[in-house]
Parts: sequence; structure tokens; C-alpha cells
Amino acid sequence: MPSPSISQRELGRATLARQLLLERSAMDPLDAVGHLAGLQAQTPQSWYTGLWSRLSDFNPAAFGRLLEDRAVVRMALMRSTIHLVTGDDALAFRPLVQSVIERSTRGAFARAWKGLDLDAVAEAAQELLDEAPMTFADLGRQLQERWPEHERLPLGQAARSALALVQVPPRGVWQRSGAVRHTTIEAWLGRSPASVMTVDQLVLRYLAAFGPASVMDIQAWCGLTRLAEVVDRLRKDLLVFANGSGRALFDLPNAPRPGADAVAPVRFLYDYDNLLLSHADRSRFITHNLLEMGWRFDGAQPSCLLVDGKVEATWLIERSRGRAVLTVAPLSTLGPAVRDEISSEGLALLAFAVPDAGTHDIRFVD
Repeated sequence: MPSPSISQRELGRATLARQLLLERSAMDPLDAVGHLAGLQAQTPQSWYTGLWSRLSDFNPAAFGRLLEDRAVVRMALMRSTIHLVTGDDALAFRPLVQSVIERSTRGAFARAWKGLDLDAVAEAAQELLDEAPMTFADLGRQLQERWPEHERLPLGQAARSALALVQVPPRGVWQRSGAVRHTTIEAWLGRSPASVMTVDQLVLRYLAAFGPASVMDIQAWCGLTRLAEVVDRLRKDLLVFANGSGRALFDLPNAPRPGADAVAPVRFLYDYDNLLLSHADRSRFITHNLLEMGWRFDGAQPSCLLVDGKVEATWLIERSRGRAVLTVAPLSTLGPAVRDEISSEGLALLAFAVPDAGTHDIRFVD
């Protein structure tokens, strides 16, 4: 039997529903982070906006305490990028993406590692980091005492490649700052995984948060390769759709799939929002040729604004002398009603992000 088709609009609405972006959820923030399979948290603070856009009555200060209480952690995971995840998911996900982290780090430092006993470096680094968190600069300095013929940075990165390391607070805590210090996940959480997660389970977690999706989409999210055989194993328990190009898209049978007429309100995404980084084909959310506009999806990118479920503007908050200005740069013409909706949501964002500013303003630029 031919697979049922799914339109781009239906596809976008389905993913927005799972990403809690069609309507704000009353879900507990810790449960939401688990539901979302984590948030990319490359910067120490901007991801708080991602939770604000998804949750009702979100309290960033209370959530920041979850980092201090070790209920959530920030560490290198999917795509070898820093993610915010629950402690349980940190323990479960990290072994599955070990090969991704090793591959990306080796690509940058293989030449500098020549002649280095990487296992010995990892063992020495674990002893140091289990004793006390430290920056990679300090770690590299101490490792260099044992391997003086090698530079500090490659030595520190050898430890990052081999060990499951978490960034410790106060870095990442709401409106606080601190050095980028690491320790091992075992030392920080004081426990081992309750059970071993399989790649099959990882794929199902992805579909629950980002589906419907193709095999290439799944691989783009986690960085793993050759997942077609995994999806083939799961296929009997999945729904299969065909998109406009005929590519197979897989999904969980009971996952939400709102109709094309579902309302998608204006939503502010942060600079590394996983909504835009977790599919090989981003056309369900992006219709403009952003690459021609100079965007890169393998590094920093602007914070984006969703209008009717599509990226239609970028935004930036600037602060000066007690005034906070939210500048919105549309990518196409926006009508008065849409601008009013953006302004209303933007003022709420300013109240959240810059509550101490005496004046909040919205500015639209070409």
C-alpha cells in the first residue's frame, strides 16, 4: 500500500506541537526538558528563552537551581554540541553519542595527538577532574606536566573526547556567570545509568520530540550514521508518511499531528534552538533562502521569530541606560496584525529577559 502523504504545513504543525510551540504547556520544566530530549545550550543563558517560549509561568531562577541541584546538566551530546538535559538523560544519551564526539574531536586534533597515548591521558584526566572541576586550560596545564612534548589545548580536548564531562555551575545559572569548568558525570551525579538505553530507544525519543522525520533527519539531530537499519527494525511499529518529494517520513502512531488549520502563534526562538537544528530538511520551518543571506547552520546564527510556524524574522535585544529595545528584522513584508502580535509577544519577552529595565521598546527594521 502506498504511504499516506503529509503536507509541509501539517508536518510543521506536528513538530511544533511536540516542541510545545503551538501553545505554552503547563508541564513541569524538568519534565519538559525530558520531553524535548534536551535543548541545545551552546550559550550559558540564551536557552532560557527557549523554555519561556514553550512553558506557561516559567520561572528561570527556580530552573537555574535545578542546575545547582544537579537535576539537569549541560554537556556535549548530540552533534558534539552542548545540550541541557536531565541527569537521567545525560547518563543514557552520552554513551550512544560517544562515537560522534570522538569523530568530531579527532578531526580537529588528530595531528596534535600523534604519538600520544590517549587512554593514558583520559585516565590521568579523570583522576584530576574527579577530584575537582577545572577549566580545560587548567586541565591541559596539569596534563602537560606529564606529557610536556604536547600542547595544552589538544591534551584538554583529548579528555573531552574520551570522558563524559559536564559543565558545572554557576555557569548556566540564571543571571549568573562563571568559568567553563568541567568534571566527570560520575563525580557530579554520583550514580550510574539505571538502565542502558539502546539506539532504537534514542530514535523513538527523537520522533516523540521532532517527528515525523526521515532517517536523514534523525542522523542530523544526533550525529550518528547508518540509522536506516535501526528504523527498519522499528518500522513495523511506526507510521510511514510520504512528503512532497516522496521521501519516507516515520512517526509514532500516537504522537500529536494537528491539522493544517491549527493556529501557530508568534514564537521567539533563541539562537541555537533545536527546532531549527534537528532536521536535515528544514523546509517545514524555513522557506527563505537563508544560505544566500549568509546564514550558517554549523555555527552561531541569529535568533529567529516564527510567524504562522515559519521563520519570518530575526530578533535581538539591546540594553542601554535602563532601556531595553527588542529589534525585529523581518525577512518579508509583515502585515499590521502580525506586527501587533509580534509587539505583544515581544513586550512579554522583554519583561522576562530584562525585568530590571525601566523602559521596554519594540523596533522593526528593514
